[in-house]
Amino acid sequence: MKILVVDDMTPMRHVMISMLRRLGFTDIDEATDGKRALELLDNKIYQLVVSDLNMPHVDGLTLIHEIRSRPTLKDLKLLMVTCENGRDRVQQVLLQKVDGFVIKPFSLATLENQLKRMKLLDTIE
Repeated sequence: MKILVVDDMTPMRHVMISMLRRLGFTDIDEATDGKRALELLDNKIYQLVVSDLNMPHVDGLTLIHEIRSRPTLKDLKLLMVTCENGRDRVQQVLLQKVDGFVIKPFSLATLENQLKRMKLLDTIE
């Protein structure tokens, strides 16, 4: 399974990649913001995008909207990761049709549970 991790904070990207590797995923790319993520999505096929919400240039909500509006990407699995836990903001994200949602900080078990709920752990190649 090919995964794209999108976060403007290098330490958070590395933590996320490390957690994904601990869960058995090995084919992982990273992007520093939604703009770079869209460039990668134009050139590679991914099965999962794990994205932060707040980023410069193209934020997580815009990234989700772009992905869902493109016929070739509309069914791509999306896991949103954010430190925001305000009810209105969470609802705004969920309305964009994300497949999973995790509030930072989170544990490996939390990530694992989300991926199981999204039926992605059974598809490790």
